Amino acid sequence: MQTLALIGRRILYAAFLLLAVIVLNFTHIRLAPGDIVQTIAGQMGGMNEELMLELRHSFQLDKSIPEQLLIYIGKVAHGDLGYSYFFNQPVLDLILGRVGPTVLLVFSSLVLSVAAGTLLGTLASRRLYGPFSHAVTVVTLIGWSMPVFWLGILLLIAFAWVFPVFPVSGMFTVGLEGGFWTRALDVGRHIALPMFTLSFIYIAQYALLARSVMVEVLGADYIRTARAKGLPERSVIWKHALRNAVLPVVTMAGLQMGYLLSGAIMVETVFSWPGLGQLAFESILRRDTPTILGILFFSTFMVIAANLLTDFACRLLDPRIRAER
Repeated sequence: MQTLALIGRRILYAAFLLLAVIVLNFTHIRLAPGDIVQTIAGQMGGMNEELMLELRHSFQLDKSIPEQLLIYIGKVAHGDLGYSYFFNQPVLDLILGRVGPTVLLVFSSLVLSVAAGTLLGTLASRRLYGPFSHAVTVVTLIGWSMPVFWLGILLLIAFAWVFPVFPVSGMFTVGLEGGFWTRALDVGRHIALPMFTLSFIYIAQYALLARSVMVEVLGADYIRTARAKGLPERSVIWKHALRNAVLPVVTMAGLQMGYLLSGAIMVETVFSWPGLGQLAFESILRRDTPTILGILFFSTFMVIAANLLTDFACRLLDPRIRAER
């Protein structure tokens, strides 16, 4: 019963947070300078005043901002995210058509960064002042300070011109024929560079975090006790120490979902990856506010869901949290 009550409270808090984000996003975009109808008229090559008034009425832009906000919240509650001005189709259909590539890119980058960063940090902590530990520190500091878009451009130059090994744009090879594994390998070749670009900076962060936490854990009393019992060093490191050191890494991974989504916008733009990031970039350039609001709503939902899953994952990994509850 306590677990169900906790889940209910978390979901209720998440619903209030999602509502607050909807209100803030809608208000900020509506208060931004510029006229949406004028933008649409410019894209269409001009229109008369009567048609502009008709557009304002059809998109309910002739109402006050509080009225527009209430109407928008009611539509979102019924699963209607609006209609795209530029793409001329429902925003929900646009998002559902682009969410698959973004989810694939973000979660594959997350898994790669957590696994590689934790592994590097753990290996570096075994010989704190050894050459491998110093090399990991230098590489991770360089990766931490490297802008995502700059690294993507460097990889584009390297693998499109110098070493043409990987595809540098798109998600599929046009006209490719074959079965499931042929297409899966083709997607893997296309996602390799965007995934590495997006995950490299987070590999650096997780490596530094895992290294510092492992150094602290390896000095704990229970680790000294395990070594005194004659347990193999491999068992001490990977079974006893890492289990406690991985909790801060898991927590950071959940909290950084928003940064991954924002980084995906730049990565998808650089590599022409057909996901929500590229859709958001195109919508911002064309001032397609319904699509922008829909993408912000969906991104917020993904971040909140990731934080909830992180909370429950930490409870499963650490029995002490359940005991405190």
